[in-house]
Parts: sequence; C-alpha cells; structure tokens
Amino acid sequence: MAREKKSSAGIGFFERFLTLWVLLCMAAGVLIGVYLPQIPQFLSRFEYANVSIPVAILIWLMIYPMMLKIDFHSIKQVGQNPRGLVITWVTNWLIKPFTMYAIAMFFFYVVYQALIPRDLARQYLAGAVLLGAAPCTAMVFVWSHLTKGNPAYTLVQVATNDLIILVAFVPIVGLLLGISGISIPWMTLFLSVVLFVVIPLGAGWLSRMFITKHRGLDYFENTFIPKFSNVTITGLLLTLIIIFSFQGKTIVDNPLNIVLIAIPLVIQTFFIFFVAYLWARAWKLPHNVAAPAGMIGASNFFELAVAVAISVFGLSSGATIATVVGVLVEVPVMLTLVKIANRTKSWFPGKNA
Repeated sequence: MAREKKSSAGIGFFERFLTLWVLLCMAAGVLIGVYLPQIPQFLSRFEYANVSIPVAILIWLMIYPMMLKIDFHSIKQVGQNPRGLVITWVTNWLIKPFTMYAIAMFFFYVVYQALIPRDLARQYLAGAVLLGAAPCTAMVFVWSHLTKGNPAYTLVQVATNDLIILVAFVPIVGLLLGISGISIPWMTLFLSVVLFVVIPLGAGWLSRMFITKHRGLDYFENTFIPKFSNVTITGLLLTLIIIFSFQGKTIVDNPLNIVLIAIPLVIQTFFIFFVAYLWARAWKLPHNVAAPAGMIGASNFFELAVAVAISVFGLSSGATIATVVGVLVEVPVMLTLVKIANRTKSWFPGKNA
C-alpha cells in the first residue's frame, strides 16, 4: 500500500477530511439500507454471540495499527513530571465519563423530551456513555503533533491510558448503564474489551517486539508502521457503510436525530478539554504537556466505542448510531481545539518540557 501523503500541517489527507469521508459513507450506507436492503440482511447472517463477524474483522483492521504505535517501555518515564499524568488520569477516568453521562442525560431526557422517544433516548445515552468511557489513544498523536506537544510525554500518556482502559472501562460503563436503567450484558461487555482491546493490544506488542528484534526499531517505526497508514481509515469507513446500511430507514425517518446527538457530544468535548487544559495552566505546566493532556481527554477512542456498541446493542441500535456521530464530529471539533491551544501558548511558562 502506498504511503499516505502528509500535509504540511502534519495531519494526513484522509484524516484531514475524515468528516467528509464519514458523511459520504453515511450517505452510501443509508442508500444501501433503503434501496438494497438485501445486503444488510445477508450480512446479518454472519454473527457469533451477537457480534458481526465482518464488522469485527474491520474493527481489528482499525485498531491493530494504532496499537503498533504504543511502546510500553515508555512507562518507565512515568516519574518525570507526574503532574501532567495526574491531570490526564483524573480527567479521563474520574471526570469525563460522568460529565458525559450528565450532559447527555440532560439533553436526551430533558431538552429533547418532546423530540425523541424515551426508549431511543436511552439508547443514545448508552452510546454517549461508551464514548465518554473511551478516551483517545491513537489520534492524540496527531493532535499532539499539531500543537507541538512533547512526543515522548504524549506516548507515556497514551501507554498508561491503554492500560487503564483494560481495568476501568467495563466497570465505569457498567455503572453508568446500570444507573440509566439499561440492561447490562456483562459477558458481552467483557468479551468486547477482550476482542477489541486485549487482543489487538497484545498483537501490537508482539509485533513490535518481534519486528524490532529482527529488523530494528528504525525499520519498525519508519517502514512497517507506515504500511498501515490508510488501513485504519479504510476499516472505519467500510464499518460505517455497514452500520448505516442497517440504520438506513431509521435515519431517513429521523434525520434530525443526528444533529440532536451531536450537540451534547460537542459540548462535552469542549468542556473536558478546558478542564484539563486550564488545570494544567493552574499547575504551571509547560504548553507541550498541557496541550496533549487536554487533547487526550477531549477526543475519543471511537473505534472501541463503536465496537462495543455493536457487540452489546447491535448494528441497528441507537447506541451504535450515537457512537458513529462521535466519529462525525471528532475531526472538526478537535481541529478547532488545536487552533485554540496554539493561540493560547502565552498562557503557559515559556520553557517546554
């Protein structure tokens, strides 16, 4: 596969226009669902334990290349400037999931009470909960680069975050879904984390160890990883086509719902960014630590959220649609936050870490 051409701003062509590709794939999926319903009917035959096999394969294609970038040896640097890590951990795991739940519940249950049926609102809330409990892993490298963040420190933030996901994601999601009165299929939830975090994380670690040992770190980082530069986006876009083919008629009947879902997600994204960013300012951390700390909480590991939503609630669920809307708003909102971070460097001490 040819390497993806990088723009001068440091973000790839496909990533820069991800929102456009998502919109096109949503439209393609809806058209398939409405005019070629036999395609989603055929795909629905390939399921195991409520998990769509074609979608599971595509999700692995999305997540595996991200896990290749995680170097867990970087965790040895945890002791260096630990305050930035404290901000990341507390914001991601003790603040973000619960503020996402509160904001989404307020909109879906109160503001939209006359617009969205209660059962559907509950499903949308579940999707928002999944997004809130899955802070970003891979794309944060892009946002960090665009804000001239400290790459080594960003790597530590991401590596430790991935380890926390293994133990915190299921309990937090289970707690918030339980409060919402949503039935919790615990085994499916655990299975989803194993399938879409543990296995690709292990595969990425083994790949890094084996290839680095036999071909060297330079080959691994500059030749092997770039081979997958477009695989994640391709897997994501194909997954979206399948998801929206299952949702075609529902979306045609309720197009306003996409906008309604997006509003609380965008509000939450800005809110959680400023929680971490202003906290870092109060602690007088350098900008190249503060900016990634804000970005990792603001953005989402939407691949995981989509995967779990499909596994737990199904391809045609409102929860799955809500997580996909998270994909739709991710890039334009995060690029806006990048601009905000770059324009407020003067808020932070002049010397970077």
